[in-house]
Amino acid sequence: MNTAEETAGGETSAWGEVTPDAARRLLVAAVEAFAERGYHATTTRDIAGRAGMSPAALYIHYKTKEELLHRISRIGHEKAVEILRVAAAGEGSAAERLADAVSSFVRWHAGGRTTARVVQYELDSLGPDARAEILALRRQCDAEVRGIIEDGVAAGEFDVLDVQGTTLAVLSLCIDVARWFNVKGPRTPEEVGALYADLVLRMVGAK
Repeated sequence: MNTAEETAGGETSAWGEVTPDAARRLLVAAVEAFAERGYHATTTRDIAGRAGMSPAALYIHYKTKEELLHRISRIGHEKAVEILRVAAAGEGSAAERLADAVSSFVRWHAGGRTTARVVQYELDSLGPDARAEILALRRQCDAEVRGIIEDGVAAGEFDVLDVQGTTLAVLSLCIDVARWFNVKGPRTPEEVGALYADLVLRMVGAK
């Protein structure tokens, strides 16, 4: 499954805000190139070629290669925050909300693994200002998951001695799915999401 197929399967709305069509094509091409070759090994010519455009056409929509990565990262992290915020604000017990957060987050990383790899693993390629913006979004992700765990501890649902460390472990577990998930493997994104939700509930000692 390439990035175009992934976006058609669940991330179309994430790129839907990227207009005009040429800018969106360049962004999708950049995701594919960054995931395959890495940010630093990818040239603007590589990106333009994948989009079926000339290198000069790229600069009409993006001033630099970093601007492309920044936009990809921002859109991806905003989506991540949205997924976790919706789950955290849902009805039900802390255990139910944590399971929903984990399964949804894992499905996103598995179903859109090419995009997720770029979003999660190219942070250090951004300049200081762009990196600071993305780190702020990451802290929002952390806050949503940490809030659910704190609710569970306060309600006596969870047995967690180190909430901050456990939050980091939960998020790391989910994010790593983008690194190894294979569409030809034995499990679907939904199955992996359900498995990880169960593992995380065991991790927090859910009653």
